[in-house]
Formats: sequence, C-alpha cells, structure tokens
Amino acid sequence: MPRSSLAARAAPSPSEAAAARPRRTVPLGDLDIAPENLRAGEAADAEVPLLADALFAAGQLQALTVRPGRRRETPWMALDGRRRLLALRLLADQGRIEASHPVEVIVETDPVRQAAAVVLTNTAAPVHVADVIAAIGRMLKSRLGVPVIARALGYGETEVKRLAALSALPETALQALRAGRMTLRQARLLARLKDPEAQAEFAQAALDGQGFPDWRVNERLDAGQVDASDPRCGLVTPQAYAAAGGAIETDLFDERPPVLRDPARLTDLWTARAQAIAAPFEAEGLTVHVAPGEPPELPDDLETAGYVYRGRLGAEEMADYRRAQASRDAAAEAVAALLEEGADPETVDDALAGLIQAGLAMDQIALGGRVATVLVFHPSLREGLRVRAYAPVEPEAAAEVEAGETDGAPEPAAPRFEPPRVEAPEPDVEGVGHALHRLRTEVATRGLIRALADDPRTAMTALIARLFGLIVGGAARPRSQAALSMTATRFDPRAGRVIEALDGVVRQRLDARQAAWEASGLTLLRWIHELEEADRLGLLGELTALTLDLVEDRTSLIRREARADAVELAELSGAELSRHWTPDAVFLKAHSKAQLLEMLAAMGKAAPQAGALLKADLVTLVEATAAARGWIPTALSWAAPAAGDEGDEAASAPEAGSETEPGSESTTGPDLDEGRGGLVVTPQGEAALEGAAA
Repeated sequence: MPRSSLAARAAPSPSEAAAARPRRTVPLGDLDIAPENLRAGEAADAEVPLLADALFAAGQLQALTVRPGRRRETPWMALDGRRRLLALRLLADQGRIEASHPVEVIVETDPVRQAAAVVLTNTAAPVHVADVIAAIGRMLKSRLGVPVIARALGYGETEVKRLAALSALPETALQALRAGRMTLRQARLLARLKDPEAQAEFAQAALDGQGFPDWRVNERLDAGQVDASDPRCGLVTPQAYAAAGGAIETDLFDERPPVLRDPARLTDLWTARAQAIAAPFEAEGLTVHVAPGEPPELPDDLETAGYVYRGRLGAEEMADYRRAQASRDAAAEAVAALLEEGADPETVDDALAGLIQAGLAMDQIALGGRVATVLVFHPSLREGLRVRAYAPVEPEAAAEVEAGETDGAPEPAAPRFEPPRVEAPEPDVEGVGHALHRLRTEVATRGLIRALADDPRTAMTALIARLFGLIVGGAARPRSQAALSMTATRFDPRAGRVIEALDGVVRQRLDARQAAWEASGLTLLRWIHELEEADRLGLLGELTALTLDLVEDRTSLIRREARADAVELAELSGAELSRHWTPDAVFLKAHSKAQLLEMLAAMGKAAPQAGALLKADLVTLVEATAAARGWIPTALSWAAPAAGDEGDEAASAPEAGSETEPGSESTTGPDLDEGRGGLVVTPQGEAALEGAAA
C-alpha cells in the first residue's frame, strides 16, 4: 500500500480531532478576548448582568473556546464566549467571585478551527436535556425568577416554566431520562403526578430497565377527570360550562385536553338544556326521560325499533322508511354542523327538535305504525342528543275464531313477486335413453362453457344473477332449477344483529336494487346485463361481501386458513373499520369491566379505579372516547402484524411531533426533545451552585 494511503488512513477525521481538543481550567485573570473575535471591541450589552446572575447561580455551563496567547497577550485568548467572559469579569468586579476564579476552557490550536470558532457561536458539544433541567432547578432554588432565567439563557418563558416543572422530578427520573430509559414525553407525563412517592416508584422502575408504564400513569391522571371528549360536551361546550362558573384546568405542557373540574355542574347544565328541548314533546303527551348517565328503568311492555330490512315491511312501507331515514340523517348532519361551528343554543335546539321529529317519523314506520309513547335522551358528542323511542309492545293476536264463525272475508295475502321467465324449448326425448340424454346435455353444457369463457361480460352477468338469487332471495332457485351450479350463503348468524353502519348499509343497497329489478319488468339476467358497468361491479361487490363468514364459535376453533384470506382481503380493499363504526354500547356490554379499562388505557385515557364506576357508566365512557378518537380494538382488525413490530419499543420511543417548531415563542433555546441542549455542566459550576444555594 502506498505511503500516502497509509498516512491518510492514520490521520484523524475532523470530528475526531475536534473531540480530542484538550480541556483545562485556567484562572479568570489569565483570560482575555481575542482581537479576531468579531465583537472584540464592543462594550457589554444590557443583558450581561442577567447572564452574570445565571452564571453565579448555576455555575459555568459551557466552556469557552480559547487559543494560546501570543506576544504581549494574556496566556489565553477567548475566540468564543465573549459575553460569558464579560459576565465573569462583572462578578469579579462586584466581589462575588475571585480574580483567580477557575474557568473551564477548550484549547484550540488548529488555525482552521480557530477561524471557525470565531464565526460559530458554539463549538462545544451540547449536553443532555436532563442536565439543562437540573441546572434550571438549581437556578430556581437560588431564587432567580423565570423571566430572568429565560432572558439569561435565551429560552422562552413558557419553555422555562415547563423545564422548571420537570426539575421537581426525583433524581432517579433525571437519571432515567439521561440514560435513555425514559423519553422526554414520559418525563412530562410523570411530572403531572402529584404524589412524589409514585413518581419515584415509576422512575426507579424505568431506570432499572423495567419500562415506563404510560397507561398506569394515565390511569392515575384520568381518575375521576372529565374533559372535552365527554358526550355531555356535545350539548354543553366547555366555553358554556366555564361561563356558568365551571372550573377548567389547562395542561402546562399543552399535551392533554383541559380538565373540567366540576362534573356535577356539567351534568346539571346538560340536564337543564335537554329538559328544555324535551318540554314541547312532553306537552304533546310523550314521556321523556333525560338520562345523562345510566339509562332509566323502563316497563317490560315497551320496545324500540330494531334494524329494518326488506321483507319486514311491504314495498311501499319500505320506501317510506328509507325516505324518513334519509330525512333523519340529513337532520343529524345539520345538527352536527351547527355544533361544530358553535351556533347559538336557540338555533341548535330548534335543529335538535327537527331531528327528534324526523327520528320519530322513521321509528313509527319501523314499528308498524304504532305511535311512540316514551323517549329517552342520552348525551352525544356529535349530535348533542341521542334519542331512543319506545312504543308499547304489539298486543298478541286474538284467539283464532271457530271454523265458519268469521266476521267477514279474510284479507287476501299480498301477492308474491313472480319474476318473468324466458320460454325455453322442450327437449326431444322421444326414443332417447337416459345415457344419451345425459351425453347430449353434457356436450351442450361444454359448448356454453366455451361461449361464456369467450364472453366475460355475459359470464359476469350469469355470476351476478346466481349470486343475486342466492343472497338476496327474491329469485332464489334450487341448484336443479338454475343454470349455474355455484352455491353461496348469505352471512346471517343466528341471534346476530345487523349493524346499521356496516352490513346494514350493504343490505339497504341490495334492497334498493331488488326494488329496481322488480320495477323493470325484465328477467334477472337481462336486467343485470343491461346495467352500466359501474353498477354491475358494485352489485357484484355487494353480493360477494355478504357471503363473507369469518365467525368462530369457540376459542378452540380458530379458522386459520380463513383468517389468512381475511388478512389479504383487508389489505387489498384498504379495510379500516373505524371509518364507519366505533365500539357501541351493545358491543361493549359483552366485555368485563377489566377489559373495558384496558380499552381506555389503549386509547390513552384511563378510567377511575375498577370499583369507582358502574359498568353502565364505564360502557358509556368507553363508547364516547372511542367515537371521539376514531378507535377500534385491535381484535377487530384484520391487518397483518408488521414485521419486527414490538409494542414495548414503540411505547418507549420519543413522541413524534413533540418538539416545538423552530422560532416559536415558547422555545428559543436548543432542541430539547432530541435529548440535548446547548449548555455544559462543569464540576466548578456544580461547586458554585452549591455555594449559591447555601
């Protein structure tokens, strides 16, 4: 190898050379400002006394960069750190330190780096944010105020207040932060706890490598707290609550929503508002229950309208129901828009009255014309009120009359829809044996197979028509009466419920398509074949979707192959359940209180201790929180786990987006969320701080 290559390999890199610069401590009297310093001839500015106070309280936190003095110069000339040197001289002039006060310096001998030091404001390696927090804590103990510290260090006052709150953490917390066992976000979370013993316990566990349990800290912080995600805040905004004298506590770190400190006042305000909306309906003879929490006990002879599907109602009633449902949905969207834009209460209440009327009209059709007699108002974050209508149970049919003793002719049954048929020629079977007939039909089948294979559009028509007959039911024919041998089953588990926003929407679309076919007067094949391509594909998707069945009846009967198909289908279709639905009360009631608490922890919002809430209240809290955050349990997702996905590492990673934008008002100092600041703590500084504190 050439000598030049060996020399190049042996030469240190610039960063290695910079790191190898010697550090030493020199007397203050042996220091002066180098003439090449860009501001060497300038007088001390008005902020130097503040910097002097900070240096006296916290010690020297950043070394000066110096070069050896030349002829007729002091032994050490400061290339960087002019203001710090002026502040130290001021302290010496005031008699607060000696002229021989030790000053830490970094000696720079390389001419190139000497020139760089003149231009750069900081050539020293920054230190961890934990050291900055500790230094600010010591400044506070020496009775320096937040404005003074902010001006001296170049930080925003808000940032100094936040760091001051962190400085009250136990030493073990700062050690864990410095060691990378705790993120700055987790330190802020810990600082919100009021119990020092709990702080020390969590910090020690993190320092010992046991991880930081964010959910347990959140559980303590959220115990008994109510924030703007509470469903009562849909009708009573935090602003209205505050105007009525309700106390609000904001978060110092601006990471958690404001806490409403008077939940009873919030309940009273919501109840009063809901009762005012209920008054006109009570005047009409309806019984209205206002339930801000647990639902009221209702008589057993009342029932509410469930899911309405085709077949339960006649064609005309179904069309009326769909129109009423569309009207109700439009009214709900209007109310949600008014609440979002902060409209005045009178306008919102009028819109809510219209929404309730639209819902009553829809429910009356669903109840077979029976009039609702009881309304129950629940809080809703999106619509202000969630109204459930109840009507008396339909009386049982009268006893059958004896034969021949009818009061009149029975009403004729509604005629069943009979689809049109195409006339097909009868086969010639005269003198033909079974074997020959089978052979003929077999060859004819193979001929049609080839024809359909060469005409994909007609093949798709046949596929959709067969699926339509099997899934929708209006044209269902047994296999012996259908051209295609394909079979399919509609997803309809016993005792299962239709979820309006999920499979309910699909069933409604198919109901509308069946009505359109029946009104067309065409055969099913002809009607499907003449649909626009987009409509045909949409119909095929709806029919195929309703054949999905991934239900597992027992935990010991895991359908792994079917699950693998579901994972691929979810990925290909971009499935995301939270777009359409979040856990509702019916779903949540099947879970235990412990499981509900785990759900809240997964959403970053814990509930009071397990015994502090009734299960019904806990269900309401989980439902509202999930709706506000668009959250679903991971058990309902078909997404495949990401490779190398480890929850513990993700939980301990620094929070994305937690750092303040450069140049913002609250942070004019270094980037603290990266764990490093622009200050250096020295042994001499520690000693000075101890003396100042004493």
